[in-house]
Amino acid sequence: MNDGGDDIVDLYNASASGCTTTLKNLINKDPHILHKISLTPFSETPLHISALLGHLDFTKTLLAQNPRLASELDYHERSPLHLASAEGHIEIVQAQLHAFEDACLILDQDGNIPLHYAAMRGRVDVMKKLIVVRPDSTQVVLRGKETLLHLCVKYNQLEPLKLLVESTSENGHFLNSKNSEGGNTILHLAVTLKQIETVKFLLSVDKVKEEVNSLNKKDSTALKMLEDYPKDFNSFAIRNMLLDASARVEKVNNASESIEITQSRNKWWRKWWKHLKYQGDWATENRGSIMIVATMITTLTCQQTANPPGDIWQQGGYVLMSEKDNYTVFAGTSVVGSYDVGSYVVFMVFNAISFIASVIVTFLLISGFPTKNKFCMGLLTIALCTTLAFLVITYLVAIYMVISSSEYFNYKVYELTQKGVLGSLAAVIVLVFLIRLIRILVWVGRKIKKPIPT
Repeated sequence: MNDGGDDIVDLYNASASGCTTTLKNLINKDPHILHKISLTPFSETPLHISALLGHLDFTKTLLAQNPRLASELDYHERSPLHLASAEGHIEIVQAQLHAFEDACLILDQDGNIPLHYAAMRGRVDVMKKLIVVRPDSTQVVLRGKETLLHLCVKYNQLEPLKLLVESTSENGHFLNSKNSEGGNTILHLAVTLKQIETVKFLLSVDKVKEEVNSLNKKDSTALKMLEDYPKDFNSFAIRNMLLDASARVEKVNNASESIEITQSRNKWWRKWWKHLKYQGDWATENRGSIMIVATMITTLTCQQTANPPGDIWQQGGYVLMSEKDNYTVFAGTSVVGSYDVGSYVVFMVFNAISFIASVIVTFLLISGFPTKNKFCMGLLTIALCTTLAFLVITYLVAIYMVISSSEYFNYKVYELTQKGVLGSLAAVIVLVFLIRLIRILVWVGRKIKKPIPT
């Protein structure tokens, strides 16, 4: 029993290597070994393997010893002829047809016959052999009522298509048959796939050209289907071919024209909205840069607290500022704060706000908060705007503290400069606020329009 099992293994190894000598030795040892293949657990026969790999002499020897192997099927319900046809081994195909020509019409589990595999792989010589033996194999319909012609177009096999069309050029019904999926002819399919050479060939066939305005299940001609797809060079080339073949141009109805006009009018708005649209990843991409800016602002505000504008008193004591004003000062306190308390307090308050806001930004970034969350991004935006706004105001107060005591100080010039800076700042803040407001209103509008599930 073990010897028989070893012989079967040797048989399959020989079929893979194509060793005819080993095959003959095994047959001499056990004349019935080829009839015992059906008792093995293997789904493929040695003939399947040799046919697939193109071992011609081995295949002929197998068929001479047991012609019935040509009708055996593997677990995909494919015969050895299916495999040889797909690989283009024409002599092996011929040998199998001589042994069992009805294998031409065997359907595998996908509904394909050997001719279909030859067409899918562009094996024109094999197709000719199969058609000569069984001309009716060209009429076998695939699943979905697709013909062999549809299959050639689907796999972009022009030469096999030419072979089939030329052999059935007078059969208009076959050439213009429609599949069940969309009711498309081969011309519909070729136009959809934008196969320029295929379309050019099909329109040269009279029976196909006569049905250039054939409708599919959506009442669309080939030209109408082409118009519904994105335009490129192939589209324009195919469109010209169809028009030259008297393809009918469908008129656009008033409703479509109205939609088109509305879309063109709203095009500018979509372009602007593209730039206003919320981009949740900008903080993630620029996290490092934001962290550096926030840290620098924190450091700057700390330095301004320790060393305010106008410097600090190095020594304490009694200071005479003018004939009427004199002060008692303390070492380490602000010089300006000794005689202009109001400006100093305003400076410190605004500086503190900028400091706190920058610290908040830093905490948000290092805490790993979700940058794609709109609420968190809104909080980060507010903190950043607050930091920068009060930093600018602090700068203006610092200028006033430093130069207000100078005899060359011109309050009107300072006031004009202050209004210019604050006006620019206000404009930027208002712009940011409007952008945020528009985003919120659009978001709320979409939520309101969204249908409530029942």
